[in-house]
Amino acid sequence: MSKINKPIQKFCIVCGSPTELKIPEDDNRQRAVCTVCGHIHYQNPKVVSGCILEWENKILLCKRATEPRSGYWTLPAGFLENNETVSEGALRETSEEANATSDDIKLFFMCDLRHISQIYMMYLGKLSKGEYSAGPESEDVKLFSESEIPWNEIAFSVIEKTLKLYFQDKKKGNFSIHFDTIDPR
Repeated sequence: MSKINKPIQKFCIVCGSPTELKIPEDDNRQRAVCTVCGHIHYQNPKVVSGCILEWENKILLCKRATEPRSGYWTLPAGFLENNETVSEGALRETSEEANATSDDIKLFFMCDLRHISQIYMMYLGKLSKGEYSAGPESEDVKLFSESEIPWNEIAFSVIEKTLKLYFQDKKKGNFSIHFDTIDPR
């Protein structure tokens, strides 16, 4: 496990005083700790959730209009918000990025990205009524068959891995739940 070299939380969210890196009592790693009130600032991984939506033997992809990787293709996905389930987050992101919905999604792939402290949870479902359009975070939204996927223009390695697992399972005629870790360190 890597250690934090400098506090990302520079000032205390409780009293506004500076923080310093130290290992709090009964802990085992460095944390940003307030120099005045002693509040410990924990930093935890971010959860990203999204969907693979199928329609007439094709899947829905979005061309990103925002950084990072603007202009590259991805599945509709984004960071989970407070007070929503992971599947609710996946459906919300799909609605925001592709104006698309699904009535029934199931977990398909969970992937740990240790090097950027993210957890991806991707769901599989059917695109409702074949309806979609670009939302404000997407330049374009299209349905692709496997042979049409712009593989050299996929935004993130975890999305490429998700797509490859999807097409492998589709060829077998049976979709499984997959788990993996991407850690290029």
